[in-house]
Amino acid sequence: MEITRIGSKPSIKGPEDWFTGSVRIDPLFDANEARRAAAANVTFEPGARTAWHTHPLGQTIIITAGCGLVQRKDGPIEEVYPGDVIWFGPNEKHWHVAHRHTGKPEW
Repeated sequence: MEITRIGSKPSIKGPEDWFTGSVRIDPLFDANEARRAAAANVTFEPGARTAWHTHPLGQTIIITAGCGLVQRKDGPIEEVYPGDVIWFGPNEKHWHVAHRHTGKPEW
């Protein structure tokens, strides 16, 4: 068993070459021999967004608060809300953005 205590891993500011706007990354766990993926709680301030990007193993996003938009290359822009789970496949080019206001948006 392994327990990682909350706050035991320092928060980092989202790198400017990955994000536009204010983004905080709180690491949850790292990949290891038995676990191929790492996870983080990523907090986007209103209006913050990612650049177009990919992940070699894909990316699962779980919306825990707020709302935003996601899009895969050549796909429609989709609204996302708390409780939604988004899966981007391996090397699927995509972006995601937090809504510019808190609360239920008027797109």
